[in-house]
Amino acid sequence: MKIDFVRRKDRCSRIRAAILLEGALLLMLGIMLWENTAGSRRTTLETAADGTIRWVDFNVTYEALCKAYEYDVESYGKEVHLNWIDLLAYAAAMEGGEFGVDAVSKIGDIAEKLETKETTIEQTAKELKYFSYYQEAYSAVLGGLVGEYEIQETEGGPFVRKYGLKAFSPIAKGFPYSDYDDFGVSRSYGYQRQHLGHDMMGQVGTPIIAIETGYVEALGWNQYGGWRIGIRSLDGKRYYYYAHLRQNYPYQGDLKEGDLVTAGDVIGYMGHTGYSTKENVNNIDTVHLHYGLELIFDEEWRESGNEIWVDCYALTRFLYKNRSEVHKVEGTKEWKRTYEMREEIPEQKTVKKQ
Repeated sequence: MKIDFVRRKDRCSRIRAAILLEGALLLMLGIMLWENTAGSRRTTLETAADGTIRWVDFNVTYEALCKAYEYDVESYGKEVHLNWIDLLAYAAAMEGGEFGVDAVSKIGDIAEKLETKETTIEQTAKELKYFSYYQEAYSAVLGGLVGEYEIQETEGGPFVRKYGLKAFSPIAKGFPYSDYDDFGVSRSYGYQRQHLGHDMMGQVGTPIIAIETGYVEALGWNQYGGWRIGIRSLDGKRYYYYAHLRQNYPYQGDLKEGDLVTAGDVIGYMGHTGYSTKENVNNIDTVHLHYGLELIFDEEWRESGNEIWVDCYALTRFLYKNRSEVHKVEGTKEWKRTYEMREEIPEQKTVKKQ
C-alpha cells in the first residue's frame, strides 16, 4: 500500500512537471512568434516599399515625454545637447514601440551614455534596427514643439529669448476642462467609424488655442465636426483639427484661410456644433473641443484618403505645462492672448486640405 502511494505521488509530480514545462515552452514560443510578427508588421504595414511611413502608433507616455524633455532642456547649450526625440526613439526601438515601466529608465541610460560620450546617436541608430523609423515617426509628431523662441514676460513688455516648450495646450489658461483617453472608440453618426482625435469637455465660449504655429488650411462648416479649423504646421508634417466650435461665433474675429497663426493665439471658442448637414446647428450633446493630430509623410497618399491620426492623450497632458494666458476684449465676444510670442518662420510649404 505504501509503495503504491509513493508511486502514485511520484507519477503525479512528473505529470505536473511535464505540464509546467509544456506551458513554459508554449509561452516562449508565443513570445517569439509575437516578436517576429510585430517586427514584420512594423516594416511591412507601417511603411511603403520606398520606406515612406504609412502609419504611426504613438504610444509614448506622459512620463517618458516629461523625462526626455527635461534632458533636452537641461542640456541645451552644453557640449552634448540631448535631443528629446532621439531619446524617445531609443526607448521605442528598445521596446518595439511600447512604453512600459522601464521606458523612463531606458531614457536615463541612453542619456548618460550620450553625455559621457560612451556612444553617439549615429552609433545607436546603427545598432538598433528600428531606431531610424521611430526617430522619423516621432519627429513628425513632436518636431515643432520644442526649440528657440521669443516671448513677453509682462504684458506689452520686451521679448525675452528662450529655449523649451513653444507649443501650447489647446485650452486657455484658467479655463477648466475634463478629458480621458478616447482615441479609437466607436462613432456612429453618418457611418460606423473610429474616433480619431481627443475630446476635451468644458464650457461654451472657452477660448481655443493654437497648439503650434502654422497656416490655416480649413475654416468653415463640416457636418461631422461642425464649425472647425484646420491648421498645418510650418514644416508641413502636422495638421491640427479643431472641431465643434461655438454656435454663431465660432472663430477669433478676423481669422481666415491662409492666415499665419502663432502658437498660443486664440483661434476659436468651444461649443457643440456638428452632426448636421445644416450649418450652425448644435447636435452634439456634450460641450467639448475635439482636436486631432494628423501626420503627413506623403501628400499624394493623404489626398487619396489615407490619413494618419495619432493618439493625443499623453501629449495633451504634456502640453498642460504651457497654457496661454488670455484676457477679455471689453465690449466684444473676443479673448486675446496676454503675452505675445515670436519664432522663426520658414518659407510656407502647405497644401490646402479639401
